Amino acid sequence: MPKVPDKGSATRRGFAVLRVAIWEEPWVFAFSVAASMLYGAMTVADGWALGWATDHVIRPALERGDTTFGALAALVSLFLGIAILRAIGVVGRRVGAGIMQFRLQATYRRRVTRQYQKLPLEWHHRHPTGQLLSNANADVESIWFVIAPLPMAIGVLAMLAFATAAMFMADVWLALVGCLVFPLVFVANVIFQRVLQPLATRAQQLRADVSEVAHESFDGALVVKTLGREAAETERFRAPTYALRDANIAVNKARGMFDPVIDALPRIGVLIVLLVGVGRVRSGAADAGDVVQVAFLFTLIGFPIRALGWVLGELPRSVVGWDRVQRVLTAEGGMEYGEDRLTSKTAARLDVSGLRFGYLPDRDVLRGMEFTVEPGRTVAVVGPTGAGKSTMTTLLTRLVDPEEGSVKVDGTDLRGLAQGELADSVALVAQTAFLFDDSIRGNITLGGDYTDEDIWDALRIAQGDGFVKTLPHGLDTKVGERGTTLSGGQRQRIALARALVRRPRLLILDDATSAVDPQVEARILAGLRSVVQEDATAATTVLVIAYRKATISLADEVLFLDEGRITAQGTHTELQQTSAAYRELVDAYEKDAERRLEEAELDSELDDLDEVKA
Repeated sequence: MPKVPDKGSATRRGFAVLRVAIWEEPWVFAFSVAASMLYGAMTVADGWALGWATDHVIRPALERGDTTFGALAALVSLFLGIAILRAIGVVGRRVGAGIMQFRLQATYRRRVTRQYQKLPLEWHHRHPTGQLLSNANADVESIWFVIAPLPMAIGVLAMLAFATAAMFMADVWLALVGCLVFPLVFVANVIFQRVLQPLATRAQQLRADVSEVAHESFDGALVVKTLGREAAETERFRAPTYALRDANIAVNKARGMFDPVIDALPRIGVLIVLLVGVGRVRSGAADAGDVVQVAFLFTLIGFPIRALGWVLGELPRSVVGWDRVQRVLTAEGGMEYGEDRLTSKTAARLDVSGLRFGYLPDRDVLRGMEFTVEPGRTVAVVGPTGAGKSTMTTLLTRLVDPEEGSVKVDGTDLRGLAQGELADSVALVAQTAFLFDDSIRGNITLGGDYTDEDIWDALRIAQGDGFVKTLPHGLDTKVGERGTTLSGGQRQRIALARALVRRPRLLILDDATSAVDPQVEARILAGLRSVVQEDATAATTVLVIAYRKATISLADEVLFLDEGRITAQGTHTELQQTSAAYRELVDAYEKDAERRLEEAELDSELDDLDEVKA
C-alpha cells in the first residue's frame, strides 16, 4: 500500500491518500476514469461540432438564405451522437465513483471495527465512546468524500488537454491569450489550501466532541431525567454544537470565497478571447468559426477547473479524517496469543500468582495477589468498595493483561492460549447485564449453535425459565435496546443463561445476581451444584463476587480482598471468627440489605394505604 507522509502540505498528503484509494480499488477507478474521459472527449467534440456547423452549415445558410435537408440531417446526427456518448460517459463516471467511494468507506469501517476488537480494554478506557463512534463513521466518510469528484476531475483533465489542443489547432494566438488564466487558478488553489486546512481540522475534531457529549447524554438518560438535569444537559450540549456550527461556517466561508474566483477566471478568459477574436476576424487573421470554437471551449474549461477545485477543496478534510483513522489503525496494544489449548472437559483449576495491575502509573489496584481455586469448587470473593474485585475479573478473563504475575487455567498461562480458546472454557457474567436489541434466544445464543433444549436448560439453572414462558412470544420475544422491556433481575438472569448455555468450565460472577432476591440467588447456586452432581462432564468451577451473607455462606471457600491483596482465606464461619475486618464488612452489608428491605416494605405499605384512602 502506498505510504501517506506524516508531514507536508495538505495537497501533497491529500494526493498520497488518493494514491491509497486507487491502490485499493484499481479496476473500479479505471472504469470510472475511462467513462469520465469519454465524457470529456465528447464535451470537447461539442466545441468542434459547433465550429464546424458555424462554417459549413450556419454561415452558408445565412449567405444563401436557405439550406439543404442533408446538411440539417448531418448536423442533427452529429450532435445527437455526441450527446449519447456523453450521456454514457456521465452515467459510467457517476456509477463508478459511487461504487468506489462506498466500497472504500465499508472497507475502512471494517478495519476500524476489527482494530477496536483487537485492542485491549485498557485502550478503550482511555478513549471516549463518542470519539470511537466518530472515528468509525464521520472520519471514515470524510476520508473518501473526495472520491466522488475524483474520477470526474481526472477525466476532465483529459478534457482540458483535448480542449487546449483544439484551441491551439483553431487559433494559436487566441489560445495563448486565454491560457493566461491557468497560473491564476494555481495561485488561488494554493491560497485556498493554506486557509482551509486548519479550519477543516478543527471542524472534524468538533464533530467527535459533539458525538461524545451526545452519546454520554443519551447513555445517562436515567440520571438526567431522575435528577431533573435536562436543562443543564441541553446547555452542556450547546457549547460544542455551537462551536461546530461556527467551525463549519468558517469552512464554508472559505469555500464561498474560493468558488466564485474559480468560476470567474474562465469567464474572464472568454471575455479576453472574444475581445481579441473580434479584432482578428476583422483583420482576416481568423475565421468566425475559430473564434466561436475557442470561446466555447473556454466556457468548457470552467467545468474542469471547477472539478479540480472540488477535489482540492476536499483534500484537507480527507487528510484530517485519514490522520484520525490512522491513529486507531496504528494503535499499539493488541493482545498476543499463543498456541496452547485447554483439552480438559471437567471443571477448571484456577491459579493466580503475584498479580499486579494498575490503570495509572504508580497507582496499583492489585498488588501481589495470590490464590488457587480447586476444580469444581464454589469460591466467594468479598471485599470493600474499591478493593479491586471487578478489576480482578477482567484479569481472570484476560480482558487486560497483568503488569506482573500470571493467571493460569489448568496450569496454562492465559497469555499462552490460542485466540478464542479462553472463551470456550471461561465465562464472565458482569455486574451490569448488557442485552442486545434482539430476542431472548438471540441474546442467549449470540449466534452460537444451540438447541432450544440447551437454552431452556440454561434458563432453568438461571431461574429465568418461569418468566420467559410468560412472555408473549417466549424465546422469540424482543427485549428492546439494552433489554429495556425487562426488569433488572430478568436481565441478569438472561445474561447468566447466556454464560451457562456454553457450559463453561470456569464461571465468574461479578455480583451478577445482585438484582434478584436472596431466595432466587440461592436457587441459582443450588442449580449449578445439581448440574455438577447429575453430570460430571458439566462440572463448573465458580468464582463469585459476593456481598450477601446468604450467598457467601453457600460458597465452599471465601477470599477476603482488601487493598489489592487476599488478606484472609477460609470458610465464612472461619473468617467470621478470625478476621475482624471481614466480620465488620459482612455485617455492614447485611444491615444495609435489611434496611433497604424494610424501606421497600414500608413504601409498599404506604402505597397500599394511599389506595385505601383513594
